[in-house]
Amino acid sequence: MELNLSGKTALVSASTSGIGYAIATQLLEEGARVIINGRSETTVAQAVTTLTDRFGAGRALPLIADVSVAGGENIAATAYPEIDILVNNMGTYALSDFFLTSDEDWERMFSTNVWSGVRLARTYMKSMLERGHGRVIFISSEVALTPMASMAHYSASKATQLSISRSLAELTKGTAVTVNSVLPGPTETESLKGFIESVNPGLAYADAERKFISENRPSSLIYRLAKPSEVANVVAFLASERAALINGAAIRAEGGTVQTIA
Repeated sequence: MELNLSGKTALVSASTSGIGYAIATQLLEEGARVIINGRSETTVAQAVTTLTDRFGAGRALPLIADVSVAGGENIAATAYPEIDILVNNMGTYALSDFFLTSDEDWERMFSTNVWSGVRLARTYMKSMLERGHGRVIFISSEVALTPMASMAHYSASKATQLSISRSLAELTKGTAVTVNSVLPGPTETESLKGFIESVNPGLAYADAERKFISENRPSSLIYRLAKPSEVANVVAFLASERAALINGAAIRAEGGTVQTIA
């Protein structure tokens, strides 16, 4: 299926690695120009160079800004005043004993996972509504639907994203703007892969991955980690005109881990 994103400009927050990088790559594959965002000049430059080598000059654009702190969105708007697609991918996660999780831990989690998306949507969505077209996509998580005691602050932040996404979708009536969320399950990013390897020293990675799934996501139907590119495929579809009827939705991309019919 041709998604035909040629002529569109997308901003993917936190897109120098992991799911964000995969999303940026897939949007480039579909013809979009993509703003590559990160906090570090080095990592942004490396990602832009790699993607430019693959897709040609002027397609991958740099944005060095920490959008988890107030003012980061202004740096983005100054460099790129108008975009067609916003993917709020910036996020962090942590295992934490609820009784030992400090106010600062909660604030950091919400600043990264919630406020980054709120500020960027507030910055860019109004002009999308004025033009009558655009896409806003929040990268949430399956734990938004299945909160975990071992990461209460993370689960709460991801559930909050779903509420914000639906609220913003209500603003789009009568336009071709859509706002949706994507809910990945455990995904084979470098950080998660490193964690799995670190807690299973000496075990072959394939066996360690199966052990992780059996102990942490036994309800998974794919019974493996998702690939970042698989999540990116879902996001690219939602960013396209092909997904015009999908609005205000929470799209599960978690391999059937969530045991519900809706």
